[in-house]
Amino acid sequence: MEPRNQTAVSEFLLLGLTDDPALQPIVFELFLSMYLVTVLGNLLIILVIGSDSHIHTPMYFFLSNLSFTDISLSTITVPKMLVNIQRQSKIISYTSYLTKVYFALVFLEWKNFLLAAMAYDHYVAICHPLRYTVIMKLHLCVLMILFSLCISFMDALLLSLRLLRLSFCTNLEIPHFFCEIAQMIKLSCSDTLIDNILIYIAACIFGGLPLSGIIFSYTHIVSSVLRMPSTEGKHKAFYTCVSHLSVVSLFYGAAFGVYISNEVSDSPRKTSVASVMYSVVPQMLNPFIYSLRNRDMKEALRKLISRTASLL
Repeated sequence: MEPRNQTAVSEFLLLGLTDDPALQPIVFELFLSMYLVTVLGNLLIILVIGSDSHIHTPMYFFLSNLSFTDISLSTITVPKMLVNIQRQSKIISYTSYLTKVYFALVFLEWKNFLLAAMAYDHYVAICHPLRYTVIMKLHLCVLMILFSLCISFMDALLLSLRLLRLSFCTNLEIPHFFCEIAQMIKLSCSDTLIDNILIYIAACIFGGLPLSGIIFSYTHIVSSVLRMPSTEGKHKAFYTCVSHLSVVSLFYGAAFGVYISNEVSDSPRKTSVASVMYSVVPQMLNPFIYSLRNRDMKEALRKLISRTASLL
């Protein structure tokens, strides 16, 4: 089988989750519902935070950025699959695939940094409460956001540019429902050793370092909480962290589960089904986690509904 240069490749076939015509309407309705819940839920969080000056704090500043990231990740992964099911077409252009890979990497890496920044915010609030307003100033929060975004853009660009040199054989079928860098490398006929090494290095740096920061922050938080004399203080500190811990556990737990699935399963389709757990589900559940277990968010939402009702 003769490989052909990537300049001759104009499109791939994105196979999706299933070929069964009877299941495709169910998959379409399920993912459309999940996508709408994700977008509307995260937009509501951004709107609530923006409308209430009482929660214009670093934690909610990071949360609004996290919600924007969740909307972006879902928009990169889900709509193309819905369009393909509706049109009964599996074709995606080479340029479109590469673009989606780039932005998926950007927002995935940025989400890692945002979760670490939120953990640091909790660390300062609980371990250094008297210095919180001095440390967590607005310019520091903005700087953390911009720095993490720039790093994410640069790393995603480096990995995406590596894909431009890949050659492909006549088999251009990708057994997945969204555009993933690993699937493109697996499909290549080129020597991909360096590309795989770069992916592992990037995963260790841009996934491992934020996770290490989160673990470091919560290690000190637990130590501080255990030294608190009052039970009420311990409960308040725990209540402050529970939503973030839930989101972190869901995100990294799902990613680890998909990694294990990749290692133990020989079926690409089973792996793509498992990928739903980290590419779609966490983004959908995050608004519920932060709204249902957060008094400030529930109060801000109540005020927003009251103001909206008074205008009607």
